[in-house]
Amino acid sequence: MALSEMHAEAVAGIVDRVATRYKRDPVNMLQILREVQEACDWLPPEAIDRLQTVLGVPRTKIEGVAGFYSFLYTEPRGKYRILFSDNIIDRMAGSQPLIERLCENLWIEPGKTSEDGLVSVDVTSCTGMCDQGPALLVNNRAITRLTATRIDEIAELVRNKTPLSEWPADFFKVEDHVRMADIMLGSTMQPGDGLRAARERTPSDGYMASNMRSWREGLPSGISGPSAMLDEIKRANLRGRGGAGFATGLKWEACRNAQMKPGQQRFVVCNADEGEPGTFKDRVLLTAHADLVFEGMTVAAYTIGARRGFLYLRGEYHYLLEPLNAILERRRKENMLGNDILGIPGADFEIEIHLGAGAYVCGEESALIESLEGKRGTPRNRPPFPVTNGYLDQPTIVNNVETFAAAALIALNGGDWYAAIGTKHSAGTKILSVSGDCERPGVYEYPFGVSIRQVLEDCGAKDTQAVQVSGPSGICVGVDEFDRTIGFEDIPTAGAFMMFDQTRDMFEVARNFVHFFQHESCGFCTPCRVGTSLLKNLMDKLHNGHGSPYDFAEIEKLNQLLQAMSHCGLGHTACNPVLDTIAKFRPAYDQRMEHDEFKPAFDLDRALSEARQMTRRDDPGAHITGHNVALGEEA
Repeated sequence: MALSEMHAEAVAGIVDRVATRYKRDPVNMLQILREVQEACDWLPPEAIDRLQTVLGVPRTKIEGVAGFYSFLYTEPRGKYRILFSDNIIDRMAGSQPLIERLCENLWIEPGKTSEDGLVSVDVTSCTGMCDQGPALLVNNRAITRLTATRIDEIAELVRNKTPLSEWPADFFKVEDHVRMADIMLGSTMQPGDGLRAARERTPSDGYMASNMRSWREGLPSGISGPSAMLDEIKRANLRGRGGAGFATGLKWEACRNAQMKPGQQRFVVCNADEGEPGTFKDRVLLTAHADLVFEGMTVAAYTIGARRGFLYLRGEYHYLLEPLNAILERRRKENMLGNDILGIPGADFEIEIHLGAGAYVCGEESALIESLEGKRGTPRNRPPFPVTNGYLDQPTIVNNVETFAAAALIALNGGDWYAAIGTKHSAGTKILSVSGDCERPGVYEYPFGVSIRQVLEDCGAKDTQAVQVSGPSGICVGVDEFDRTIGFEDIPTAGAFMMFDQTRDMFEVARNFVHFFQHESCGFCTPCRVGTSLLKNLMDKLHNGHGSPYDFAEIEKLNQLLQAMSHCGLGHTACNPVLDTIAKFRPAYDQRMEHDEFKPAFDLDRALSEARQMTRRDDPGAHITGHNVALGEEA
């Protein structure tokens, strides 16, 4: 048998084995592609050929899905695929010189694969390790606290072709860095306590009076617990922690009351795809309090009558997959998952973990659902909303990791207890991912209403000139705003809290954010696909010294276009960091204004200046010599 035939046969065996485990269902295509790649190092044509047959879908669909996700490769990328985190925090920590050092050690260009096919080195937007950067991923496993010494060690391990399983264990150590804990990070709730409390709850009189229809119908079961649990979530005034802040009780109620066709069911989805640069709180919750999150998901399922749930875990957190699955298996053995949970007839619920593959836009709930269905993560048109037409077009709730953890605490302690924490319009606590210029980066949990200034003091920030709250899509806060507070009344946030001291160039901060948006645009709609590229080009133009007042007007026009015409929130917020920093840190832009009138982005004379110097063509006495050399004559 020819070598190529042996290779094709081996690949087909891998595809068959993986696809069979996922019931050969195209809905699981992303997970199948991911696992086939893990076995083959990339997605060879033979694998796609076989998937056409096994899944019964066209090749174009398979290639379309594979081409959408940054962590899937249809071209060889090496046995070792190294991706440096390229967010502004990692850059401030010194990632750029380290990338150059590794490339020099391995004799490779950034963004390329080595000639022997052993290794590739590139960048990714953010690894979720901003509290312990610079960081990188090697075959989707995180390595933090990079130094020149560690880079040299990594280069040596790669050159020696040392399997990842034999790399030093301390390379892959990830710290939680819990700096300040409150009701959630400090919780000692035992697994099952929230479910038992939810089972025993009875509806309040107010809930009974206003929801008699649902009560008589006994959705999802004929006992009081589910209705009473929904009552507690509404009384708690719990709002979604993913950034939008939608009332959790209303979302659950809408899903619970959604009309279903015969054979349909409800679903619970936990959004653990925290791709916003500077955010890592969900990573810590899933590491230290996974039971709390799974308990909250199960409480939600019990409340709305769901039998199946998913945790959508971002690809950068691949290292959490095995320990999280182990926790799920323990919960099954302890009768907190599966059939008749805790002895409640009909209380059946299962949780599966789906791993993402490097697409920031999948943090948007409808794009996440598309990805769960094995498709490209393109946001859907809304309405209809997921609560009525979600996963597989069936009623679905999608909540953040932190939201489900809060729901578990509410199940145990009640809605009134939770509502008494925080502020009138922002109940409970908020976990902040604190990074940047401070002495103690990490996660900090506060009751809502904490001031920016208090957080800065607690984390040891000094000479701070700006704080970016809620990541690139959020708000940039200047010194005169440090008494503003975290809460839905003032500054809502998904959790990122990035600090920049007086030594930082806020133009370069905004430029990094713009590059992030351009890279992460899904490309579905023209306004965002083109608009983010134009915005990136304008910021690069300013960076390269071609700026003029004309460019400010163009940025404003782009903002209006993106706000009005973009398909989803990515395009709507892409100009935020630029407009914020122009308004609050104008000198950072003015110093790049070399021209009073329009100047094209490409300057031919400047581009050729280096070549002229090398050939001495800027020297008037060298013109004839240069001309003779160009004609092939001896000088």
